[in-house]
Amino acid sequence: MATLRAAADDPVSYASAWKRTHGKPVIGSFPMNFPSELVHAAGALPVIIQESKTPITEGRSMLAEFYCGYTRSVADQAAIGELDVFDGFVAADHCVQLLGAVDAIRYVRPEKPVHFAQFTSAMDDVLAKPRVDDRIVDMKSEIETVTGTSVTDDALATSVALFNANRRALREFYDLRRSGAVRITAGEMQLLVKSSMVMDVAEHTGILETIRDNLNVGEPDTSVVRLHLSGHFCHAPKPEILDVIEESGGLVVDDDLYTGYRYISTDVPETGDRLGALSTWYMERNLNAPCPTRVTSKVDWDTYLLDSLTRSRSVGVVVLIAKFCEPHMLYYPELRKALDVHDVPSLLVETEHEGIPVESLRTKMETFIERIRRQSASVPA
Repeated sequence: MATLRAAADDPVSYASAWKRTHGKPVIGSFPMNFPSELVHAAGALPVIIQESKTPITEGRSMLAEFYCGYTRSVADQAAIGELDVFDGFVAADHCVQLLGAVDAIRYVRPEKPVHFAQFTSAMDDVLAKPRVDDRIVDMKSEIETVTGTSVTDDALATSVALFNANRRALREFYDLRRSGAVRITAGEMQLLVKSSMVMDVAEHTGILETIRDNLNVGEPDTSVVRLHLSGHFCHAPKPEILDVIEESGGLVVDDDLYTGYRYISTDVPETGDRLGALSTWYMERNLNAPCPTRVTSKVDWDTYLLDSLTRSRSVGVVVLIAKFCEPHMLYYPELRKALDVHDVPSLLVETEHEGIPVESLRTKMETFIERIRRQSASVPA
């Protein structure tokens, strides 16, 4: 766990060390839908850019204060040189605020290649997959140019198999957590997933297997309030928030966070056309873990969330919404309505880069947990 924590807490240092050791490029990408397998198949290290813990300084003049904390942090990291280890950047999403952060990188580091492949968000459109196919072909060409290495079908097949194995290993931890056989805190689970976003995939999977083999499996703890953590599409919630949730008597047993189950929900098909499989992965991710940034009639986030609560036997939902995250803010009323209709207790926690008052959150969480306990006690056995 110490190795994973070091990489998750300081991705730039991990990327720098990897680059010195292997002598190969490091490519940075952004949430939520870039296929890292493409970079790996080119022999480079794919790293998903994380929010920095440091206060935003130089970046304050680059993006407006109503941009979310993640994008302002990315701009700041670029401005002060923290992202200089990366040989190029790729993005496959089109959040307006994220585009601002990418433009900030272009402005302060014009020598760095930046490729933006706008994946379609209209998932029901008959032209959606062909468009994504085209974007992935363009992305492959750009990565080959930056790395100086051709992405062959065999290399891509190997990379896909490695990433699928890593996702399966992480999903095993989710299954154990939902069952209650192993108590894995929200902070620990976030550490497992976040580190997978920045580490060499084979190294990370090997560590996961070691941890799994040494887990203590026991009986579920029935004294805790089982909770589902929802939201945060781009960056990891601060550890102190997760700690307060569980110190207040709750236990997070499932989530749909980006730095969580959303990231590992879907494998890439290992048969058929290699590049086409990556676009299939993109399309199927929204079926397995629906996102309000995607438009489709086949699934919706609130129904998915209610089904997840049944699967994990969660009795309450804590919604983490990053301040100024427009897609989440616009969808939240619909989500809240669905939870209310089904009498599911929920608590909204708005987060930001500068942090939130921990003791105020603790009071809210303790009240929320007590409300759930009383509600459960009032229901006839």
